[in-house]
Amino acid sequence: MKAAIVELSQLTKGFSDGDQYHKVLDRVELQLLPGDTVALQGPSGSGKSTLLNLIAGFERPDSGRVLFEQQATDGWRDRQWSAFRRQQLGMVFQQFNLLTPLNAADNIAFSLHLINQPWNAWCDHLVSRLGLATLLERKVEHLSGGQQQRVAIARALAHKPRLLLADEPTGNLDAAAGQEVMALLCELAEEAATTVLLVTHSQACADFMRRRWRLELGAIHE
Repeated sequence: MKAAIVELSQLTKGFSDGDQYHKVLDRVELQLLPGDTVALQGPSGSGKSTLLNLIAGFERPDSGRVLFEQQATDGWRDRQWSAFRRQQLGMVFQQFNLLTPLNAADNIAFSLHLINQPWNAWCDHLVSRLGLATLLERKVEHLSGGQQQRVAIARALAHKPRLLLADEPTGNLDAAAGQEVMALLCELAEEAATTVLLVTHSQACADFMRRRWRLELGAIHE
């Protein structure tokens, strides 16, 4: 059996509201294997985005461990988390999170600049498959929502990350554009040998993933 890309062991996370402690994740156990595409669903406020933030190192668990390729991360400092995010992780968000002063090409190349890599044939392929070839010089604020999300996908996959975290990536798109974006994301992630964890409320988007998890009352069920 292949070693897990990500493993969560007894992961617990909550937040304090005055003198009350609210547990969001309760001793979560899960494994993401190489090549997995997983949809994570559940009620609003159930902790789906929190789970992504813990995997990405933006938040720290109250207890338990996050392992990346069998390496425990609980001792990592900010510098190690930053290196992990630059080199191994791609992220796509509902709000796109593009760099608005820059054009589409510079946004796509941004993740490459962080690891001192040049634009390459894979970037040309992404641009072609995502229909961005004629839009590279256009400032991203002048693109449609669907076009901006395509730029965000290209940026997230430009460095062929081991893991892609997507948080409601079609939430700001109409149904047709969302379906098209999801199909392209899945095809390109497979070409890049990238594991995908997708948070979504949309069953249509979840159906693009090979596995489906539900997060409810602090626990994950498959």
